[in-house]
Amino acid sequence: MSLEMLIIGAGPAGISMGVEAVASGIESEKVLILEKAPEHSYMIRKFYPDQKLVTANYKGQAAVCNGVMCIPDYSKSETLSYLDQAIEKHKIKVNYQETVWKLEQLKDGSFFVSSDKGEYQTKTCIIAIGMMGKPNKPDYKIPGDLKGKVHFDITSQKIENSKVLVVGGGDSASEYVQYLSQEGNSVDLSYRKDSFGRMNEININSLMALNERGETELVLNSNVCELKSNGEMVEVIFKEEIKSRLYEHVVYALGGSTPKNFLKLLKIEFTGEDDQPVVKDGYETSIPGLFLVGDLSAGKRGGSIISAFNSSHEAMKKICTDYLTCKI
Repeated sequence: MSLEMLIIGAGPAGISMGVEAVASGIESEKVLILEKAPEHSYMIRKFYPDQKLVTANYKGQAAVCNGVMCIPDYSKSETLSYLDQAIEKHKIKVNYQETVWKLEQLKDGSFFVSSDKGEYQTKTCIIAIGMMGKPNKPDYKIPGDLKGKVHFDITSQKIENSKVLVVGGGDSASEYVQYLSQEGNSVDLSYRKDSFGRMNEININSLMALNERGETELVLNSNVCELKSNGEMVEVIFKEEIKSRLYEHVVYALGGSTPKNFLKLLKIEFTGEDDQPVVKDGYETSIPGLFLVGDLSAGKRGGSIISAFNSSHEAMKKICTDYLTCKI
């Protein structure tokens, strides 16, 4: 199949990239999104609890929309509905449960993409696979007999009326604590520092309110170094002189890592200092015609859904200027 644009990943960045392409005049039949999950925005579905507010403002960044797509503060269901409507309105073709195996640039500058279900040739290629596809895990081994008691999200298994430890210090950690508390759990939070520098103000205030009411204990300056099975409980051991604690469930909220191996196989340049993929004007990589949008383009700073939308808009401007016949 010959395409104008092939997009890898059907999250907010990938969907907005398709929308920007169609809005700029590219025929929808010439745009294709490949998504390995069974549904779009799979990480929002998997990692966001139903009550989570998808905030437009992120870490103090102004929620300014530059492109076609934009949202205010929405609930999880409202956000997914908005993305559903964007796909339908712009007639974006999404192939679900299709995994890309190979991507290479041909001599004419186009790209050959091979998946487990087909082969494609495209003039431009956009990678929008996000950072949360592979949650960060601790550097110590999780015993196999703790299966069902140790988690890296809070939607795969319902946790209620239990003693739970959340490990982490970012927004997701606070949101996990808030959600689990609402579900009738007694929740502690372990964080390696003495204050929360990576959380937005809303989540810090919510966490502190739970702590003040005695509904959550903050175990600050603590580093978990080992988990053990102790009867029906998980015994949590700390590096510091903190007595080990027993929990029914342990939930990790350690963020996600960039899928570097995939990107490096494509021979995309990485920076030397922090080992992040290099993105140039319009979110173009070191390979002409190959772009990174969304979380991948934000690097360690992280980003919001609106910043993902905006990165797609900026990439589209570069694509229309240098590669395709379109106008933005």
